[in-house]
Amino acid sequence: MSHPFFSYHGPLSISEISKILKVKIDITKNSQILDVKDLLNAEQNYLTFLHSNKYLDIAKSTKASYCVTTAKLKDNLPKTCEPIVVENVLLAISMITQKLYPNSVEDEFDRKVENIEKTNLKDKTECGENILVGENVSIGSNCLIGHNSIIEKNVKIGNNCKIGSNTIIRNTLIKDNVTILDNCVIGKKGFGFFPNRSKNIRYPHIGIVIINENCEIGSGATIDRGSMSNTEIGKNTFLDNQVHIAHNVKIGENTIIAGQVGIAGSSIIGNNVRIGGQAGISGHLKIGDNVDIAGGSGVIKDISSNNKVMGYPAKNIREFLKENR
Repeated sequence: MSHPFFSYHGPLSISEISKILKVKIDITKNSQILDVKDLLNAEQNYLTFLHSNKYLDIAKSTKASYCVTTAKLKDNLPKTCEPIVVENVLLAISMITQKLYPNSVEDEFDRKVENIEKTNLKDKTECGENILVGENVSIGSNCLIGHNSIIEKNVKIGNNCKIGSNTIIRNTLIKDNVTILDNCVIGKKGFGFFPNRSKNIRYPHIGIVIINENCEIGSGATIDRGSMSNTEIGKNTFLDNQVHIAHNVKIGENTIIAGQVGIAGSSIIGNNVRIGGQAGISGHLKIGDNVDIAGGSGVIKDISSNNKVMGYPAKNIREFLKENR
């Protein structure tokens, strides 16, 4: 297996996984695990995980050969997927992922960057002062990069893109016609860890950030890379200043997100959604298409398509206004 951003130390045998997790595994299939992916993206000879009832529908059709799960959830897997039963699913999958991708836990700066003036990228890019780029960076035609920005190794930037000053981009693929304003941090690891009284254990992040065509990212925005899947911003979506997009979040097309909005990990935002300033969206939620979320709202449960909500907890706007006359 190959990964553009993280070093791969696999495959792992089932016997190795058994030793790592300190559990017994009935080896009835291929004894090599090639990679670790979420339920939706896992393939044959891959390992996945199921830790919540929320993902039962996806679990039933996963193509993974093995799944780390609990005794209560294991019967929801297809016959082609062998369960590996543990007490703490997320901790177990974290341990295996870290074995396959040892550098996915850390977020150290790229030590091999050099001034863009010394590279062949300068010839097709309009640059400010003191721009640093890493190895194997790709920048399309007609791009503009502001002062003191850092584009780390393997990042790919499409055509007609504008990158502001003092911005750091790592572990990211940027499509054509994207504008990223000043002071953004894109592609850093997410806020995933297991609290412990003696030492908090960091969760590996092997996903990346994908920003699709015609997007705009406002000043001071932070977009975390994915843990097991990618963080993705859909076409023609605009983010205002100081927006935080956490790991694994998927945002659809033509969505507008106002300033100081925070979207917690693994939530899915539909197409044509409008989110007002300072709204907060909890993790692992699904927001449908054509949804309006008023500024300052707190979203703590799924919202179906074609709804308008406000308040905390966010509810249908008519219901909210009726209760607060």
